[in-house]
Amino acid sequence: MALKHLLKRGALLVAANWQLVVIQFVAETTFQVLIAVPIVGAAILVAVLLGTDLAILLQGSLREMFTTIASALVSEPVALVSFVAAFTVVLLGGSALMFVVKGGTVEVLAAATADAEPIERQPLTIDLLKHASRFTLQRFMDGCARLFRPYIGLGVALMIVYAASIGGYLAFVAYGYRAVEGRALIIGWTFIAAVAAALLVAWFTVVNLLYLLVQIAVAVERVSLGEGCRAAARFIRAEFRELAAVFFIVAALVVAATLASALAWSGVGLIAFVPLVGLAVFPLQIAALILRGVVFEYLGLTALGAYLTLYQGYAARRGEAEQPSAGLPRRAEVAINPVKRVLLHARKREHVAAVE
Repeated sequence: MALKHLLKRGALLVAANWQLVVIQFVAETTFQVLIAVPIVGAAILVAVLLGTDLAILLQGSLREMFTTIASALVSEPVALVSFVAAFTVVLLGGSALMFVVKGGTVEVLAAATADAEPIERQPLTIDLLKHASRFTLQRFMDGCARLFRPYIGLGVALMIVYAASIGGYLAFVAYGYRAVEGRALIIGWTFIAAVAAALLVAWFTVVNLLYLLVQIAVAVERVSLGEGCRAAARFIRAEFRELAAVFFIVAALVVAATLASALAWSGVGLIAFVPLVGLAVFPLQIAALILRGVVFEYLGLTALGAYLTLYQGYAARRGEAEQPSAGLPRRAEVAINPVKRVLLHARKREHVAAVE
């Protein structure tokens, strides 16, 4: 399948099963809200106990808020441990929710990919999308139940890799700054630290791709997590070029969407300085956040549909290659494999000699 048809098929399958986009968006929003609860509570606690400005504590992303609050609580060990414990509990619970929801999403999209006709080569109509829809609540829940354990185990492994990578990066940066402190090399080290941060982001992107491919292998092959990892490795070796092409195109689309959302967000921010009209900023910001979240979920599921199409095509070709030898009679199979025939005769002679 051509690359454009591959991506088009993924996009059309996601559009036909649009309920998955809504479910993924709601789950992602719920996860972010759950993460924000202990952060906001800790920010209020720090503002009351230490007299820190609440607006300063709640600036930036969730990661920046966490770092700021943790730094402010260093002088209060009990409060710091309580904050980290609460954040960890919420993080684990929210992550488990995302892993379970992903199981149902992969199950529905895999069924749609396997059953749908070649919609990427046909004129786009509403009836065509209806025929490609495979979403039912029962199928989604069955996928969540079937893939619950392997996806939880895979998610735990992903979090361990994340934690080890972040810990290694922080240790590298801290040791480097301590080594060059007060020297003329500090400017060069700042550049090296920036490059290391970019490499960390690239590493996380590759890890997320491998994580997604293992999810696909486990769902399609209906195997355990270990066998799914081996199946994903074989799939990567067989379809490396196509996987790389889809990955880079989707990454480019995500970067373009990020830049477009940043420009739109800055434009909305300029409206806040206009008298009276600035009152409309808040609903516009909410609408922009919803639109941004839906677009990013759609892009992610489009990539998932393209990878599923690649994997199912790879599995079908592998099955066709194994089918002829599996269907041959025993005599023909031994004739095809002379090594096996020689070994059988040798074992027979050894057995006869042992009996004599």
